[in-house]
Amino acid sequence: MKHSKTSLKDRLSQPHVLLAPGIYDALSALVAEQSGFEALYLSGASIAYTRLGRSDIGLTTATEVAQTLSLITERVSVPVIVDADTGFGNALNTQRTIREFERCGASMIQLEDQTFPKRCGHLQGKGVVPKGEMVGKLKAALDSRHSALTCIMARTDALAVEGFDQALERAHAYLECGVDALFIEAIKTPEQMRIVCEQFAHKIPLLVNMVEGGQTPVKSATELEEIGFRIVIFPGGTARAVTHTLQHYFESLQAHKTTLPFQSKMLDFDGLNAVIGTQELLDLGRRYDA
Repeated sequence: MKHSKTSLKDRLSQPHVLLAPGIYDALSALVAEQSGFEALYLSGASIAYTRLGRSDIGLTTATEVAQTLSLITERVSVPVIVDADTGFGNALNTQRTIREFERCGASMIQLEDQTFPKRCGHLQGKGVVPKGEMVGKLKAALDSRHSALTCIMARTDALAVEGFDQALERAHAYLECGVDALFIEAIKTPEQMRIVCEQFAHKIPLLVNMVEGGQTPVKSATELEEIGFRIVIFPGGTARAVTHTLQHYFESLQAHKTTLPFQSKMLDFDGLNAVIGTQELLDLGRRYDA
């Protein structure tokens, strides 16, 4: 089982907010780590976007997430929070998912109470399982982890399905299970943010999800820390930024039949090799030359 150099539990015991950018592969994780982020968020939606070229509607498998996670944690040392969707099944499936993701190096594993197949928390038409079923899955998840340093985060999507009060009720029930963090998805207003933090921030780290164009007002991590949130994620921003850049890159290449007009917006050959540590890898290989 892999371990990051920094315990996420220790980091969450500190008072200042943890800003975790969304990543989707080892390269995006490496660049984020080099930019100074203390933790990373492996977005299930972004895996669907980048590996499948598809929407976040439950098409991604546990195996695909585990493979992606393993490649990331082999390359970076900062803690990785991984989106495990619904646990990919019932309580027993959830236990298998937790054990596999923990072996692959996850520092925190997020589970949600949506029905399967799930969909992006900011899309319409979601459904949620009964509260008791989710409580059972969370207890199964907590029982199955090998290390107490592996954090379990409970997410509820009930706000869009059953309303704000029911989402709060579910969050209280999930808190009582003994999870390490809470995530109420698709909070709609600053007032709802305030109420959530008043009820939970003194008891457990709260995560808030910033989706550009989504249901929740986008604010800075500094503003959200003042409200009471402890973890702030921008899960799909990386994939959206990269897609935007790719559109302009391919448009330019198609129009000019060369990359010359775009090269000021690119890394060159040596620049990319510097980012990924090519020389260091070659130097390491020479230690084993015959």
